[in-house]
This record gives sequence, structure tokens and C-alpha cells, in this order.
Amino acid sequence: MRQAVAVLMGGRSSEHDVSLASARAVMDALDRERFDVIPVLISAEGAWSVDGEPVAIVPGPDGAARLHSLSGGPERPLDVVFPVLHGPHGEDGTVQGALETAGVPYVGAGVAASAVAMDKALFKVFLQQHGIPTPEHAVVTAAQWAHDPDGVRARVAAHPGYPAFCKPARLGSSVGISPVPSAGDLDDALALAFRHDGKALVERAIRGREVEVGVLDGVVPLASPVGEITFDGDWYDYATKYEPGRSRVQVPADLPPAVADRARDLALRAFAAVDCAGLARIDFFVTDDGEVLLSELNTMPGFTPTSVYARLLEAAGIPYGELVGRLVDLGVARAAEAARYRC
Repeated sequence: MRQAVAVLMGGRSSEHDVSLASARAVMDALDRERFDVIPVLISAEGAWSVDGEPVAIVPGPDGAARLHSLSGGPERPLDVVFPVLHGPHGEDGTVQGALETAGVPYVGAGVAASAVAMDKALFKVFLQQHGIPTPEHAVVTAAQWAHDPDGVRARVAAHPGYPAFCKPARLGSSVGISPVPSAGDLDDALALAFRHDGKALVERAIRGREVEVGVLDGVVPLASPVGEITFDGDWYDYATKYEPGRSRVQVPADLPPAVADRARDLALRAFAAVDCAGLARIDFFVTDDGEVLLSELNTMPGFTPTSVYARLLEAAGIPYGELVGRLVDLGVARAAEAARYRC
């Protein structure tokens, strides 16, 4: 019997369109002999629908989840959900919590890991507690900035200093990020970040290379070969990420073996540190002297066949169609394992 898979796409974040592209690729890759695929669109306002009909995922009376029609149509049973959602209101633990409440298996990280990884400031705490190197940074809230801007300026100047980058703590795809070459640029950078989030991260600018590792869960999680991002521009902003031809990925990266091994080891350590599940793309800086610094962990990275994560796993010997099927299987297996411990 085919499994009913609801693919969630869109969402309320600024990465709505990126999610749609990822979800279309996932749906095309799911084996129709194994899966009955149900596309669930989440609008920019947060409404859920299937083919224009409003729906919700709810727990059924037998404990099995249902895709419930809000307009009186028939309910559909659900076996697993693939939340192909990027950014807040999808990749941050909120949707994962709703799916846990409904009792339906899902692909990817759980509530806590999703929330920690999305909050860059909180994620830094986990890295530091586990001895994983990361760029120096300061956390600034909108309330701190409003109450004591001079104190914030002094704190950032002392640590991490300049040049730096300022970013919203809980957003992705380089939205709201700006370079801060000197102290005179901090005010405008924080103003931009606070338009998106009430918490900002000011991080030391790293001179070096940007590399990434893909992790796929399993009895023994797999770390992909290291890939390197190269791009046209001063820094890796939104346009550089998503406009065709502006950035390139080389897999494997041309790195000394010891540096590549270090990045792969740190990726697996970070994956375990936040109790991640399913998949992750972990981003690093490699300094000019070979130091590897972990930047971010993405629990649901861009997911088209040409996205960095898919390219990394393909280099590890796992083609896109197989990857998508394995992730669904991992989600189902994770839910079955968790059910053993519930009262």
C-alpha cells in the first residue's frame, strides 16, 4: 500500500518562493509507486490549502493524523509529512510542534533542534558549550538598542569589533544582513536587522573561504564531501544566492585533506550537539591560515536537485531521487522509535 505523504510548501517567511521551488522538486522525485503525494500550500498569510480547498492537519480519533477539510470535504489519512519549508514559521520548530501534536511522522529535525538551529544566537551557545569553534559575535536585542545604544556600540566595538556582519538572529537566505565595515555603519545595520527580528547578531567578518557539508541521518550519520561556494560580489547576499550565474559550488572543494576532514568532523559534532534528525547543511568559514569556523546549521536547506545540499549528497553517492525517499523513511522510523517512549 502506498504511503500518503503531505508535502508542505510556501509558508509565511520571506523564503516562500524558495520553498515552492524546493517542494516542486521533492514532489517530482517522490516515487509514485511508493507514495501518494498530497501538495499542501501554506500561503504568505499562513492559510493551508490543497487545490484551493482550506485544510488542517489534525489528530484522528484512532490516534492517526488526518488531513481535515475545513469546507466539509472528505478527510484524508496521512502517513508522513515532508515540511519543505524554509525560515520562520516552518523551519523553526513551530510547524514541527503542530505535527507532533497531530501525531504524524515528518521529515527532518524535531521541535528543539529546529528552534535552536533557526536562532543563530542560541545556536552559538550550543557550539560554545560543545567546544565547536565559531566566529566571535555579540547578541543585541531591539530593547537593548532602544534603552542604551551607546552601551551597545561600546560592547560591539570591544567584542567582536570591526569589520563585522549584522544579521537578524532568526532568518535565512541572507535577508536583513548587511556588512558593517566600521563603527559608523552599525546603526544602519541594526536598523535593517530589527525590521525583520527583535534580536540581531553582530559577527566578526572572516577573511577566507565559505564551505559547506551535508549531513544525512542514519544509524551512523553520513557527512558529505566538502563543497565550496564561490561568488561574484563582495559578500554572499540574497541576490548572489538566488540569481542564476552569480554563485558556484565546487564539490569536492580544493582543500587540504586535514582541513576537509576537520569540517566534516565538526559538521557531525554540531548535528549531534543540537540533536538534529533527518538532514542538515552545515556552513563554515575556512580562514587563510586553515582554521575552520562553524557558521550555521540549516535543518531544511534549499532542496532542488541543483541546490547545494543535493549536490553534496550526490557527491557522497546518493542521487536526488534516492535521497528524497530515504528522508521519508527516516522520518517514519524516527516517529516509530519515539513512540516506544511515550506513555
